[in-house]
Amino acid sequence: MEKEKSCTLLVHFDKGTPAMANEIKEALEGNEIEYKIEAMKKAILLLLNGETIPQLFITIIRYVLPSEDHIIQKLLLLYLEIIEKTDNKGKVLPEMILICQNLRNNLQHPNEFIRGVTLRFLCRIKEAEIVEPLIPSILQNLDHRHPFVRRNAVLAVMSVYRLPGGDQLLVDAPEIIEKFLSSEQDNSSKHNAFLMLFTCDEDRAVNYLFTHVDRITDWGEQLQMVVLELIKKVCRVNKGEKGKYIKIIISLLNAPSSAVIYECAGTLVSLSSAPTAVRAAASTYCQLLLSQSDNNVKLIVLDRLNELKASHREIMVELVMDVLRALSSPNLDIKRKTLDIVLDLITHRNVDEVVLMLKKEVVKTQSGEHEKNGEYRQMLVQAIHTCAIKFPEVASTVVHLLMDFLGDTNVASALDVVVFVREIIETNPKLRVSIITRLLDTFYQIRASRVCAGALWIIGEYCLSLSEVESGIVTIKQCLGDLPFFTPSEEGEDQSAQKTSQPVNSTTVSSRRPVVLADGTYATQSAVLETALSPPTLVQGSLASIGNLRSLILSGDFFLGAVVACTLTKLVLRLEEVQSLKSEVNKTTTQVLLILVSMLQLGQSSALPQPIDNDSHERIVLCIRLLCNTGDDVRKIWLQSCRESFVKMLADKQRRETEEIKAKAQTSNAQPDDLIDFYHLKSRKGMSQLELEDEVQDDLKRATGEFTNDGDDANKLNRILQLTGFSDPVYAEAYVTVHHYDIVLDVTVINRTNETLQNLCLELATMGDLKLVERPQNYTLAPQSSKQIKANIKVSSTETGVIFGNIVYETSSNVHDRSVIVLNDIHIDIMDYISPASCADVTFRTMWAEFEWENKVAVNTVIQNEKEFLDHIMKSTNMKCLTPPSALEGECGFLAANLYAKSVFGEDALVNVSIEKQGDGKLSGYIRIRSKTQGIALSLGDKITLKQKGSSV
Repeated sequence: MEKEKSCTLLVHFDKGTPAMANEIKEALEGNEIEYKIEAMKKAILLLLNGETIPQLFITIIRYVLPSEDHIIQKLLLLYLEIIEKTDNKGKVLPEMILICQNLRNNLQHPNEFIRGVTLRFLCRIKEAEIVEPLIPSILQNLDHRHPFVRRNAVLAVMSVYRLPGGDQLLVDAPEIIEKFLSSEQDNSSKHNAFLMLFTCDEDRAVNYLFTHVDRITDWGEQLQMVVLELIKKVCRVNKGEKGKYIKIIISLLNAPSSAVIYECAGTLVSLSSAPTAVRAAASTYCQLLLSQSDNNVKLIVLDRLNELKASHREIMVELVMDVLRALSSPNLDIKRKTLDIVLDLITHRNVDEVVLMLKKEVVKTQSGEHEKNGEYRQMLVQAIHTCAIKFPEVASTVVHLLMDFLGDTNVASALDVVVFVREIIETNPKLRVSIITRLLDTFYQIRASRVCAGALWIIGEYCLSLSEVESGIVTIKQCLGDLPFFTPSEEGEDQSAQKTSQPVNSTTVSSRRPVVLADGTYATQSAVLETALSPPTLVQGSLASIGNLRSLILSGDFFLGAVVACTLTKLVLRLEEVQSLKSEVNKTTTQVLLILVSMLQLGQSSALPQPIDNDSHERIVLCIRLLCNTGDDVRKIWLQSCRESFVKMLADKQRRETEEIKAKAQTSNAQPDDLIDFYHLKSRKGMSQLELEDEVQDDLKRATGEFTNDGDDANKLNRILQLTGFSDPVYAEAYVTVHHYDIVLDVTVINRTNETLQNLCLELATMGDLKLVERPQNYTLAPQSSKQIKANIKVSSTETGVIFGNIVYETSSNVHDRSVIVLNDIHIDIMDYISPASCADVTFRTMWAEFEWENKVAVNTVIQNEKEFLDHIMKSTNMKCLTPPSALEGECGFLAANLYAKSVFGEDALVNVSIEKQGDGKLSGYIRIRSKTQGIALSLGDKITLKQKGSSV
């Protein structure tokens, strides 16, 4: 088969003004050095971009070859590197003999630069006929005084030896290089020499390594990297000897180079599962995490630690505090990834240390030095929340600290705190009294409506004693301020005053300024008259001047008003149980009723721009009715059922988390006839402790089936796509392999004719965010023969792309007539790039509000069961349902669920499924997709439209 043409040089070429061959020829024939240099550059660019300028060769031989200028000589070598040196039959062109003498002169040139660049040029020559007469000169340069020449001479020897038949041209090359290596002092030359032995004579390389194993720590970084490559290669072939190589790797962990110790750690983990080796690798990663300043390096190291956590959790647990030290980085991505790793490594032994560290970090965020402190604090709160749920004994040490942040300006962080407190107060009954006391003391600091609502629910549910109930009612009354919220009579007087005295007061109106009235509302006052001359204007104003609840309700937040009403109702109902004096109960009930009526009055007045919504109105009215006429059944619903529902929700959440952990746990199965070695029966003769550990771990893996890796053959067959028809002269099919950032097409082309096909070329083009990275090659295909052609395509975003193209060829009977076969399109599936992921409900809603691209797909399916349709959509889109299963249970005729997935490029895909069963049994509704980029929204929409019909599609 014809070999693909190699490309050793890439230079950007601007096609705007291509140089003419005649201009280049004139400049080369002149005497000006600068013009010759520019002409040579232009000639090289033209050749690299497919132009053939055969007439320039003789001109360059005559006028450029004799030049002594170093730049011209370097450009001459680049020119000789890229020109065609063989004819169609693969024989070297006769004119190439002209350059051999020049190359020999260069290899004996007094200047070391000329020698070095010529030797480097010879590394890229694949024609043995050109290289053969130069071999004596190449070998002479191994003894040159300058290391630049020697290191390139070694590479030239390796290149010659690796040519087809090169082992006959240089029979004793490995022996020569081994002698050279033993006496060489230059690190770069030693690297190249060892690389030659590693590539061409592995046994000599291994022999040299063990001969000089004591000095390996003094070798240069490049040489140590080649040693690691050698160890990996040898151990892959001969696993029985890896014990002695692991000791070499562990000795290299003390090397000064960060690159070397990173490679050492990776090699250790890949070769051995022995606890000593894995612990050394993990410690090395932790050391790199702290010593490296580059954020990208830190993220890569954290990825490696995350992989270790999955396979060697018990060892990573020991290093959890070392990993936590990465929180000192200012980068939020590093902090987030560090916390994710640490939270999976918490045990009873280290939870106190971890929580103490997290508490210190929370305190640090109070200083406003960093603009993203609020977001970081939210992450820390969530991490502490997770620790406290897993290990309730630590809750008492953190809950009071976190409650200081209920009034945080970062609403998301404060919301996480109140959710944490709500869960802890239920799961830790011993902390109930202290949490309620602290919450009532700090309630006035809360400024966010949603946080207030959560805190009010806690007060309503967990104030149980007489003192707590009374304190709860007093706190809420203080935050609401004096009643009423506004005075209707003042409004009427102001309107009549406006009608009668508007002209009289025209001079005083201009001097009005805002004033806070007795009830806390805003009005305007005159500089002359201390009375309000306009209707009261209810503005939120300064939150410091009035109660937080009053301010939020006056801004029109009647949902919060309804929460206040429910909380006060619960407190009054509980007061009836704990207060023996009926008069005190009646007095408090009357005060609460006055508050509820005042809120209704405010909501129905014209002083606010928006009236109260119907839901909040009904809720407040229900509370008023309940307080006027209570019954045992209603009391049970309000005081017990709400808590029971919350307890069920927590239990359901815990059950789902447990199921997810079980699902993630890998179950390995050993085959019935697998060989099992027994630890106590193993021969220990001549084995170190590390080697023994490694052997035992391998046996364990073999026994548990961890070495077994069954390929999914059916899945591979599904990825084979037919590109042409069976009746076409050329049959082609492609096997598509999708990696994270690139696609490899392995195309099999079969010549089904009885003629030789010449200049056969697979021409591909792409649509979407796909990019071809290689230029197509021409091939010659014998009758009834086949050819494997590989094409690499880069992917830059999650979007459904299309690859299309054709096969062009010439037949031997009609060379001038080119035939074209159009190929079937290859559609790249978005499902290869997205995977199910989880996120908090608050985060989902925030992203839903922020993302600008939405694709709305109408439901059109033959499936008649709502849950079955949701499962079908989840399977088709490779997404995870964030809505808990308990919320989807039951038959109610409609279903709403949120789905979430993340792409390999870090893009978020949000889907909301809202469906309803019609009278005829069919499902109707919409599926809404939102994302930050247009491509993923459109591609997911197309996928859902195609797949939603039913499982048969």
